[in-house]
Amino acid sequence: MDPRIRSPDPAARAWSVLASSGTPPLQCAPTRPARCGAAFTSGSAHGTLPVIGQKTRGSDQVNSLSLALLVVPLIAVAASLIATVVGRVVKVPIVVFEILLGIILGPSLLGWVQPDEFTTALADFGLAMLFFMAGTEIDFAVIRGRPLTRAALGWAISLAAGLAVAIAFTPTLEAGVIVGIALGSTALGTLLPVLRDAGELHTPFGTAVIAVGAAGEFGPLLAISLFLSGRNPGLAAVVLLGFAVIAALAITVAARGKYTGLNRLISATLHTSGQLAIRLVVLIIAALVVLSVVLGLDMLLGAFAAGVLWRVFVAHAQPADRHVVEIKLDAIAFGFLVPIFFVNTGLTFDLPALLGDPTALVLLPVLLVLLVLVRGLPGLLAAPVGSSRADKRAIVFFSATGLPVIVAVTTIGTDTGLLTSALAAALVAAGMLSVLFFPVLGLAQHQRSTAAPPAPGTAGAAP
Repeated sequence: MDPRIRSPDPAARAWSVLASSGTPPLQCAPTRPARCGAAFTSGSAHGTLPVIGQKTRGSDQVNSLSLALLVVPLIAVAASLIATVVGRVVKVPIVVFEILLGIILGPSLLGWVQPDEFTTALADFGLAMLFFMAGTEIDFAVIRGRPLTRAALGWAISLAAGLAVAIAFTPTLEAGVIVGIALGSTALGTLLPVLRDAGELHTPFGTAVIAVGAAGEFGPLLAISLFLSGRNPGLAAVVLLGFAVIAALAITVAARGKYTGLNRLISATLHTSGQLAIRLVVLIIAALVVLSVVLGLDMLLGAFAAGVLWRVFVAHAQPADRHVVEIKLDAIAFGFLVPIFFVNTGLTFDLPALLGDPTALVLLPVLLVLLVLVRGLPGLLAAPVGSSRADKRAIVFFSATGLPVIVAVTTIGTDTGLLTSALAAALVAAGMLSVLFFPVLGLAQHQRSTAAPPAPGTAGAAP
């Protein structure tokens, strides 16, 4: 690690990373790192910005960071506007436009903005927040029983089928495991806004989709922790069990307590700079994410568990206060962090690797079909009793929608050298296309079902 990064002074640490020209270093004040770039003058405690137009590596980094700080929010705003306009004709998930604009403006095409460490770090927070929000939406009291049991069985079938198919066409067993896990995933965090906007969160249909999504998002995280942690699977299972016990104890304690005094403080700070509720959320996410990382598990497992824990804890709050907190969390997640993750997914997408490999191009439609066969069809097990054919087709499409887990697992694969960039790009592209088409097709099928008169004997059927 660069010794400058170890500086205890945050400002000095930031300047030291940026001040990296090739010229001999200047002597700096005691509060700064041992050396700084010659492009910085000694006019202030931490130096000044490079002279405009001066070609230094430090100035390039500053310009790149400044451009990213401008373009990424610009893409997020543009995506929201485009989604609103297009939504008058057809409902397309906003993440589609965030990713597409990232690809267009990123290195793959126009090259106007480059992904950097800062945006990548924020994107990681966004991914964790996406899984946290997915955990907060799962009401186990509603999905337990038939929906959750059958959804879990469906995911187990998906995992087995995905592994069998993937191992057959990938060059190594490890690559097959990565592809198999990706094929068995469902993007619950992507589907929730679609269900919410359509008013389907609390319907039997919505309950079935949430159950399938919960299994398809939580299950792959377990598989990643078991098979891709670098440990023996037996030891990984023991570690995973230890995390589950700690998380279960925390959830049990949260469920049994009333926390009247704490809820009173949360209510008192809802509209002040104290914002205790939001600070508690950040603490809970940090605690479980750090725990999962310390145990060598995927951080998304901790973020998902944090969402479940928060939902149980906040259930004791006043309904009005709980509603305000939910609005604030939605704003932070879907107004700030989550869009950065999807924009960064577009920025880092390796389009040249995909287009330059004929095999990967052939695999792209195959992988898209496999998402339907491997993940979509087993999702039918969770369909509500008496579902129409259109609703069953809708559940297949919703179940086959996957992207966040695909991005996470392919990143592991490329970082460890187990996946080629071309195969990873094909998987991510299939996930992107599933997010583009499947929710729209699924929603259209469900609306077709609700517009048609119910079949005899199916009215009022419960899940």
